[in-house]
Amino acid sequence: MKILAIADEESKYLWDYYERNKLEGVDLILSAGDLKPEYLSFLTTMYAIPVLYVPGNHDDKYEQHPPEGCICVDDDIYVHDGIRILGLGGSMRYRTGGNQYTDQQMHRRVRRLWWKLKKNKGFDILLTHSPAYQLNDGRDLPHQGFQDFVYLMEKYNPRFFIHGHVHVTYGRQHKRYDKYQNTHIINAYERCIFDYDDENLKDHIR
Repeated sequence: MKILAIADEESKYLWDYYERNKLEGVDLILSAGDLKPEYLSFLTTMYAIPVLYVPGNHDDKYEQHPPEGCICVDDDIYVHDGIRILGLGGSMRYRTGGNQYTDQQMHRRVRRLWWKLKKNKGFDILLTHSPAYQLNDGRDLPHQGFQDFVYLMEKYNPRFFIHGHVHVTYGRQHKRYDKYQNTHIINAYERCIFDYDDENLKDHIR
């Protein structure tokens, strides 16, 4: 399965300079947050590909204007063609506003998923907005990752962890690709395409 992961900045390549064949062969789009709802609706409509999303810390507008034709997987496990996708949106709380959580609040969100995790026997992709603690995150509070994401990878051994929030343009320490134990970690900033079954992902992600 070929997947397009997106986050944080709308791709002019896909939106302003639309050509349907640009995403030929892509089976699924995963949005890791902080993208305009109109953009997500455009992608699923014009490219005719399912879009699953979680909100970022700047996506309060999703409550009044959710992306049309797209599927929110926040605090849920969604199964697409046999692949189990767990969604946990938002960032570390650093100001007033929605979609921001303390470590304790995120821990409670994860604990509330216990039945869905048991029912689905785990998950294959962790889709979040924020990175995991000390794995491609920032040391400043707004960009610090969550400790429970590390716990989820260690306990359930998903194949992929996809996040946004830390733009690859912030500096060389924020990588497009990393790995933690057996989990491939992908920073979805703007856009990248990968094959779910690729055993040499580091060499082929684009």
